[in-house]
Amino acid sequence: MGIDVNKINQLEEHGFFGYFVDAVKNHYVDFDGRARRKAFGFFTLVSFIISFILAIIDRFTLVSIIGVPVLGFIFSLAVLLPTIAISVRRLHDFGKSGWWALLWLVPILNLILLIILLAADSERGDNQYGANPKGE
Repeated sequence: MGIDVNKINQLEEHGFFGYFVDAVKNHYVDFDGRARRKAFGFFTLVSFIISFILAIIDRFTLVSIIGVPVLGFIFSLAVLLPTIAISVRRLHDFGKSGWWALLWLVPILNLILLIILLAADSERGDNQYGANPKGE
């Protein structure tokens, strides 16, 4: 299991949106391996931007059923599994089990801990979850 340098170059050519498309298209429910901090960060950023835009559209077009903004709800359901998957792969990147992602379900203090963990740098070299995606 090696690092595909061509794939990394293709992602960077497409800018930050390329990381989002890669996570949704190629790693939709891929809980194995590791994800770089950059891939996680850009996936989260693009998800937030799309959610924000859909919230504005829902608000001004009044596209809602029983008070639920339909477009935002559909998008949230569509990216739920990729969000969990990239979080698990990100936790694998510095040697933590994917089960740590369950901290999302616990109130504020553990949420802060998980955000700090997801922002941490990669573990150098290979670990039990695979090769370092940075190539270090």
